Amino acid sequence: QVQLVESGGGLVQPGGSLRLSCTASIIIFEFNDMGWYRQAPGKERELVATINVGGRTNYGDSVKGRFTISRDGAKKTVYLQMNSLKPEDTAVYYCNARILTCNTWGQGTQVTVSS
Repeated sequence: QVQLVESGGGLVQPGGSLRLSCTASIIIFEFNDMGWYRQAPGKERELVATINVGGRTNYGDSVKGRFTISRDGAKKTVYLQMNSLKPEDTAVYYCNARILTCNTWGQGTQVTVSS
């Protein structure tokens, strides 16, 4: 069974930066794509960023130009670099990995942007 372990969340002031990590239990190039989603209280889960097996990236409109998704195949890890954080970025961030129609989710990591 595939497992995803996230780390890197925490409390940061507006304008600050954080880097999230998601480490998989298998070689990440076996996935069609991997990515990050987030869910704020009372809101639906939304796309943050994805990266496919070919390296193509996709971002949600609210994070374009501020967040960057990347990966390290040797470490079986996908990263989300978050810069210029805003209070509205506060949410639980979930790592996702997809093989065809099968999705695996991490346990989530809390990101809080507040002064």
